[in-house]
Amino acid sequence: MDISLLFPLLILLLFIPIFLSGRRQKRQMQEMKDLQASLEPGDVVMTTSGLRGTVVDASYEDTIDLEVADGVVTTWVRGAVREKVALPAGDDTTAVEAPAEPEVSLDKGASLEKDDSANGTPRT
Repeated sequence: MDISLLFPLLILLLFIPIFLSGRRQKRQMQEMKDLQASLEPGDVVMTTSGLRGTVVDASYEDTIDLEVADGVVTTWVRGAVREKVALPAGDDTTAVEAPAEPEVSLDKGASLEKDDSANGTPRT
């Protein structure tokens, strides 16, 4: 093979991956912009910081309002939305029920000792 053809071939082989990765990155950015532009009230989204919330108001061009807890609405830049979160079928709430408090007796005659359930001995 002629050495004069080797150099242009090497240059071509180096620029092909650069060109292809640039196209892939441009396509991903366009998909992200389309996602952020398609947000509607009721969509559950995840932000780039990992916060999960429900879109309350998406009427502004560059910001959206997310409800992150009951009655807590925060304003975010649309660019902070990373993805839409699909809820499992039948899951209409994300609240977790707190465990029941143990029953405590306040009688004067009540003992302050607790039963250690691991070995059955009283603990003081």
